[in-house]
Amino acid sequence: MFKLALASLWNRRGSVWLTVIAIAVSTLLLLGVERIRVQTQENFSNTISGTDLIVGARTGSTELLLSSVFHIGNLSNTLSWQSYEHLQSLPGVSWHIPMAMGDSVHGYPVIATTDALFENFKYGNKRPLSFAAGGAFAEQNEVTVAVLGAEVARERQLSVGSDLIVAHGTGEISFSQHDAHPFQVVGVLERTGTPIDRGVFIPLTAQGLVHGEYLPDSGAEEHSHDHEHEHENENVVTTEPPVYTLSAVLLGLENPALALRLQRTINTYRGEALSAIMPGLALQNFWRTLSLFERALVAISILVVITGLLGMLTTLLASLRERRREMAVLRSIGAGPITILGLLVVEAFVVTLVGVTLGTAGLYTVLLFGAELLQQQMGIQVSASVLTLREIYLLLAILVAATLLSLFPAWRAYRNALADGLTVKL
Repeated sequence: MFKLALASLWNRRGSVWLTVIAIAVSTLLLLGVERIRVQTQENFSNTISGTDLIVGARTGSTELLLSSVFHIGNLSNTLSWQSYEHLQSLPGVSWHIPMAMGDSVHGYPVIATTDALFENFKYGNKRPLSFAAGGAFAEQNEVTVAVLGAEVARERQLSVGSDLIVAHGTGEISFSQHDAHPFQVVGVLERTGTPIDRGVFIPLTAQGLVHGEYLPDSGAEEHSHDHEHEHENENVVTTEPPVYTLSAVLLGLENPALALRLQRTINTYRGEALSAIMPGLALQNFWRTLSLFERALVAISILVVITGLLGMLTTLLASLRERRREMAVLRSIGAGPITILGLLVVEAFVVTLVGVTLGTAGLYTVLLFGAELLQQQMGIQVSASVLTLREIYLLLAILVAATLLSLFPAWRAYRNALADGLTVKL
């Protein structure tokens, strides 16, 4: 029966190949959406790791998360330097990363911080940041220095030693350039697959300098006009803060189990209205708000698969009129219901199996040769890992659905009368 089914399919190979291609494209789309959905969620959850609390001025958790972790949007309120000093003095705080934002370089966000970012920030499975070239702020004698994320360096074709100008605001086009204080690139970070790749990092002292809040040497006023500063970047809190306000502070605790208690302490701080959020919980809550779009993508891909299967059903039904004589001859030589039924079911199964195989092979072809292009052009990060159990279930579901759909044309074929099949119609 299998050989008979293959011979019949080969005899109708033109329409069969169109059906195979439709099923392959449907399978490719379904698996592609599923893989993007799962890996995007994993990458989203791994954007920040090892940070126990994010503290900012009183605002919503989503706004604080987007601004401090994803560098999206602007916080309307900021926290004072005095509040930052208070956060450092809280019991159980192991490390702290101050962040001041509001400037940009060709649309890329500028984050003013300290070397604590490169020492303590983790992503993924608590992976630390590493340098592809150059080093951190403390290794330089200049104040106006910058460390670039991997994507910024690649897209702007910048490297260690390159100069750049910081602009006021976060838009790609700015009419307020801080060109009186050009910055020099001193380091480029390794790619992380997180918003770090699209960031430009400068010292807090440089942020204060370009905004007139900080003078490297208060005893020499001419330094405010001289661009060649020779002052080491200080990362310790002094009586003269480098900036007056901060956008957010990342905190790491000696005992993460105390995060909830410390969160309550910060939220009830009377000196200033502050908000402390736990990034892991905030990321989960934010992802739930995107679940509607996630379900919409899955639904669209399922509808495409259904369309492909219905196309196969239509092809089988349309071919029955041409194959009535074939079915009648088979019945006349003793083929029973099981034979007729099995023939069409095997044909549908083979067509679907070939389509599913080609679709899966197409997925891995795209992942192997187009993953870098997807990352660069669309910011979608996916890997060519082995099929997950859920993906295998989806493929089996396509095969089962195709087999069930083929039962209807098989039943129709057997119902055709033998005399009707042998009668020549004019």
